[in-house]
Amino acid sequence: MRTYEQTHPWLSFEFRADRLSHIAWMLIGEARSKCEHINEAPLHPDVAGRLHSLYLSKGAAATTAIEGNTLTEDEVQQRIEGTLSLPPSREYLGIEVDNIVAACNDIQEDVAAGREFKLEPERILAFNRQVLVDLDLKEGVIPGEYRTHSVLVGGIYRGAPAEDCEYLMGRMCEWLNGPAFFSDDPDMAFALQLFRAILAHLYIAWIHPFGDGNGRTARLVELQILLHSGYVSTPAAHLLSNHFNLTRSRYYEQLDSAGKQADGVSSFIQYAAQGFVDGLRMQLEEILEQQLIVTWRDVVNGHFHSLHGKTAERQRRLLLDLRLPTPRREITHVSPRVAELYAGLSKKTVSRDLAALEAAKLVVREGELMAPNFGLVLELLPLRALG
Repeated sequence: MRTYEQTHPWLSFEFRADRLSHIAWMLIGEARSKCEHINEAPLHPDVAGRLHSLYLSKGAAATTAIEGNTLTEDEVQQRIEGTLSLPPSREYLGIEVDNIVAACNDIQEDVAAGREFKLEPERILAFNRQVLVDLDLKEGVIPGEYRTHSVLVGGIYRGAPAEDCEYLMGRMCEWLNGPAFFSDDPDMAFALQLFRAILAHLYIAWIHPFGDGNGRTARLVELQILLHSGYVSTPAAHLLSNHFNLTRSRYYEQLDSAGKQADGVSSFIQYAAQGFVDGLRMQLEEILEQQLIVTWRDVVNGHFHSLHGKTAERQRRLLLDLRLPTPRREITHVSPRVAELYAGLSKKTVSRDLAALEAAKLVVREGELMAPNFGLVLELLPLRALG
């Protein structure tokens, strides 16, 4: 009998999907549907690039923040863009982010190149080595090697016995690579891969096989499983890490209770699935907003198709750059190019332009605010009752 069997009997390498609540299954179904919608949503290259960069920075910020990194999402974004300058005392925070971003990019390149992926202990060791490179570590912590000492996780629960870590990681990989997590049934395949990613995260967090970087390593494994599944796009694959960070105290409570309660694993999966769906809903809202703007451009350009001259061009540019309700007195400053077009022109010219756009129902007046009439786009949606 191995030590962990007495100290950590919840490391059973078993999962009963039939113990999930109906709420969990509804969330998983919604997650699958929204992932399909996001995967099939065509976006302008600039928008697609922005979404990828935004959620990469969110994912990197979340992955490092859970373990104490204090850089904000904006600072992480600047670090990714190469514009963040940190003093020597905080440079290690930037290195932590650099390591995660490099690992995420490597995973994405593997997916883009169609390289085969199999969850193996060597790959997980490499992830840990990658997240700890160039960092000052505590005595006894060796990147990419299993720990040889006992650890307390988050001040809540103790990691598995050090002498069992190597065995447990091999056992975990064998289990998650097994037939229980693969199906030819498309209705189950998505759910099984989501289970696989969440359970890999959960078991690495429970085992805590390394002296440092366990959480970051777990989230990279989770990311790789999601991306290689073929069901989850790059922006969406970072949402679980973001959820765990946003609910950090509950995250540690869920990790602890998952091993102590009969339905703990099912509860953890439902907790993870709820956060995943919440993130997918927000992400899909962003995508739909971008699609609305693209359609709005078509409406505007269609209106001015047969109109020519400086006045028409000025009004068209104003409409395209007017995104939010704006005070009438500030209308000519919605963007640098609009400000340039109206430079030197009288207030009467501005009033005439706004009156013409309002008469064409392309802008609407809300008191002192002027707003683009996105209602023209919303009218193109299928008819339904308002609830």
